[in-house]
Amino acid sequence: MARDARSTREQIIQAADALFYGEGIRSSSMDAIAAKASVTKRTIYYHFPSKDDLIAAYLAARDEPTFARQAAWLDETKGDLPAQVLGLFENLARAMNTPRWKGCGFIRAAAELAGTPAHPARKIASAHKKRFEAWLEDRIAATGLSEPALRARQVMLLLDGAAAQVLIHRDPAYALAAGQAAAALVTKTA
Repeated sequence: MARDARSTREQIIQAADALFYGEGIRSSSMDAIAAKASVTKRTIYYHFPSKDDLIAAYLAARDEPTFARQAAWLDETKGDLPAQVLGLFENLARAMNTPRWKGCGFIRAAAELAGTPAHPARKIASAHKKRFEAWLEDRIAATGLSEPALRARQVMLLLDGAAAQVLIHRDPAYALAAGQAAAALVTKTA
C-alpha cells in the first residue's frame, strides 16, 4: 500500500475511533466518518469494503495501545504483585475520572454488537481481553501462587466490572474498591 493510501487509511481509522468511541458504533454513520476524516464515502469504501470492516479495524487499532498502557500501569508501580495490581486499578480510576472517558471500547463494541456473535469486532474484543488475561496469568504464575489462571480471570472480572460500574455511576471509587479486591486475590497467605 502506498504511503498516501496508508495515511488515508489511518486518518479514516482515527475518525472512526473518535466517533465510534465518542458516539457509539451504531450511532456513527459512514457520512459522519467521511466528514470527520475529510474524505469521501467512496474513499472509505476503497479502504474498508463495509462498515463492519471499519469497525474491526477501529478495534484492532486500539488493541496494542490499550494493552501497553495497562501493562505499563502495572509494571511501573513499585512493590510486589498485590501493590502492582492495586496500582493498575488506581491508574485506571484516574483515567476513568476524565470527561472524555466513555468506558472500555472493547466492552462497548461487544455490547453494541451482541446480536451478531460472528462479527469480526467481537472476535477482536475477545482476543484483546484473552490476551490481557493470559499476560496477567503469567505474572501471577511467576509469583508461585496457586491457580494463576483462575486468579487472572477473577482480576479480569474485577477490571471489567469496575469499567461497567464507573461508566454507570461516573464514580471511580468503584475501580479503587475493585483494585483492593484484586490485590487481595494475588496476595500470598502464610
